[in-house]
Amino acid sequence: MSDRLLVSTRKGLFTVMRNGGNWDITGVDFLGDNVTLTLTDPRDGKSYAALDHGHFGVKMHRSTANGWEEIPAPAYPPKPEGYEEKDMWGRELKWSTAKIWALATGGAGEPGTIWCGTLPGGLFRSDDHGQSWEMIRTLWDHPLRKKWAGGGADLPGIHSICVDPRNSKHVSVGVSTGGVWHTEDGGNNWALRGEGMRAEYMPPEQAHDPISQDVHCLAQCRSAPQRMWVQHHNGIFVSSDEGKNFTEIKGVEPSVFGFPVAVHPREPDTAWFVPEIKDEKRIPREGKLAVTRTRDGGKSFEILSKGLPQTHAYDVVYRHALALDEPGDRLAIGSTTGGLWVSEDQGDSWTCVTHTLPPVYAVRFA
Repeated sequence: MSDRLLVSTRKGLFTVMRNGGNWDITGVDFLGDNVTLTLTDPRDGKSYAALDHGHFGVKMHRSTANGWEEIPAPAYPPKPEGYEEKDMWGRELKWSTAKIWALATGGAGEPGTIWCGTLPGGLFRSDDHGQSWEMIRTLWDHPLRKKWAGGGADLPGIHSICVDPRNSKHVSVGVSTGGVWHTEDGGNNWALRGEGMRAEYMPPEQAHDPISQDVHCLAQCRSAPQRMWVQHHNGIFVSSDEGKNFTEIKGVEPSVFGFPVAVHPREPDTAWFVPEIKDEKRIPREGKLAVTRTRDGGKSFEILSKGLPQTHAYDVVYRHALALDEPGDRLAIGSTTGGLWVSEDQGDSWTCVTHTLPPVYAVRFA
């Protein structure tokens, strides 16, 4: 089990360590800065941190034996001369990195390979530990990419990257809003997947169009990669054929709306979600923070709330703020109100580490 958490917040990157039976904050890096996401590469132990400095732009850092070093951030190519592109609001779509929204390692046989997803929808790959980045132009230049639209953010973005552990050339990405995309040749060609998903916010004739789907988070089971779970804008969906087709799971209490999903690494029927009231009120229903869990592929769900606040709890857990450790036993969630909770028993009970952090954007076991 991992005894270390990296917690990305609006005001710094906090390290949390397990000390005996307790979890304690043991350090902070980039104090005062907006840290949006981290990744720890299990192949070599290096960690990567994405920062959003607002006016000064997006920055990337990589861990060293003595701390952190800045490395290049993924950068968009210049627009062709005279080329114009508009976003969903009719404004000029800038070809520039507005946010790093996804980080994932390549396969076991690809040392140094890192994938990165960004707003406004660019996918990048590095084969030298983030020292340089190549934009995957086959996806950016795909004619359907221009149909992607913003969801909660004004700009479309790639927030989920799943590299198939059986074959690292098979990569799936989740787009908000633009559905699920898949390559079987390392990014040379891409196919839109996601038949069976439903977008209730679209006109009826477009509700089942795969490109209209606002995928909030895409997760793949490590031992059974054909099983994928999606937390969608208006539902929960599960696939048994690598995302080609999905089945909607209905009637889940207290809600099917939320942002994150995690799937057990060895049990493809076991997955966790953090429900909230629908789009109009992004807070836990009745002010009760809870995690839901299915162990039978979505046929039934348990509401897990022991140790979580059950009165006046207005915590929002973002898509990267639910973490599951490598064995699949420990979970952690962080919220926009600065709360951090850890479970040692797959969510049956929770312990509050702190409720005074800055707003939490991402939590990762490292």
